Amino acid sequence: MIAVCVGAVSLLIWIYLLLARGGFWRMTTFPGPAEPEPPQRRIAVIMPARNEADSVAHSIRSLLQQSYPGPTRIFLVDDHSSDRTAEIARQAAQLTGAPDRLSIIQAQPLPAGWTGKLWAVSQGLQAATSFDAEYCLLTDADVVHQPGNLSNLVLRAESGNFDLVSLMVKLHCESLAERLLIPAFVFFFFKLYPPAWVAEPDRLTAAAAGGCMLVRPAAIARIGGIAAIRDQLIDDCALARALKDSGGHIWLAPTESALSLRHYESWSDISRMISRTAFTQLRHSALLLAAVCAGMCVTYLAPPILLFFGPKAALLGASAWLLQSVAYWPTLRLYRQPPWWAPLLPAAACFYLGATVLSALQYWRGRGGQWKGRIQDPTNSPVPPN
Repeated sequence: MIAVCVGAVSLLIWIYLLLARGGFWRMTTFPGPAEPEPPQRRIAVIMPARNEADSVAHSIRSLLQQSYPGPTRIFLVDDHSSDRTAEIARQAAQLTGAPDRLSIIQAQPLPAGWTGKLWAVSQGLQAATSFDAEYCLLTDADVVHQPGNLSNLVLRAESGNFDLVSLMVKLHCESLAERLLIPAFVFFFFKLYPPAWVAEPDRLTAAAAGGCMLVRPAAIARIGGIAAIRDQLIDDCALARALKDSGGHIWLAPTESALSLRHYESWSDISRMISRTAFTQLRHSALLLAAVCAGMCVTYLAPPILLFFGPKAALLGASAWLLQSVAYWPTLRLYRQPPWWAPLLPAAACFYLGATVLSALQYWRGRGGQWKGRIQDPTNSPVPPN
């Protein structure tokens, strides 16, 4: 009887996700049909960079070679890199024939109460004030933009009067670990933040993807500047939340017009990526962690397990497993993965569940939010907080 009830709940969850969760699973990518030429707005590109020597040249070149007709300038903030990030970025601009369109700022020491990336972004925005930009593109030093990406972003912002237009860049997906786990990460993200709901002013849902965010400086000023979210580890979603709360209009979509060069060759690489922020997303609550664990088990793990619990439970489990595979297929198609990977979503969910538990353990040990040598989410609590 318990197995049948679990199966029924799981099936109802997947019916809801397919029919009533904003169509998040369809993965409608940006841009759509060809757009007209955008208005020539002034754009400052803010690029925080910490030890990005392997990718920064590709990112700089892609931005300097945009087809966008308006004036642009890149403000790269070298966040205490121990490699040749700044030198390589400068060389890339020279080889592209546009050294005058790149400014390199050396980040000041990180003050208390700030996360490293937001401190770098704030300094980039400060340096860009002299450029008098109408938009700022906040992007990462490992993201490569196709030539028309900036034009399409401006067109989207102008046509919808959006204060923030954000794209989930296409993540690297070649190793076995990436092929199993990266599409699932994208699927889980958009399930949590359906783009259709993000764009609706009357809904509370707010999110952005930090690799590519076009934002109006006036909107940032309206929330009190980047300092208003200076301690937020999940900085992109925090910015989106603050802008929407202040009355701003925001927009989010997946894209193939921008690509992340960051590789996740091993299972541990992806585990570290998830565990860095997962428990922060749960507001450091042990109760929420337990609820998420239970929900993930019923939603993703129960369907295949129920195949071994009698005919009624097996039928419900098989139906739920089929629906989740159908929902997952558009994400796999976006990442050029075969459809027979879709039934493996429960395995990916099991991995992410483990990474979430690991995130909580790291936080309780005082090592939360580890990224490039920094612990950005510490705690002195001797016991799990609620």
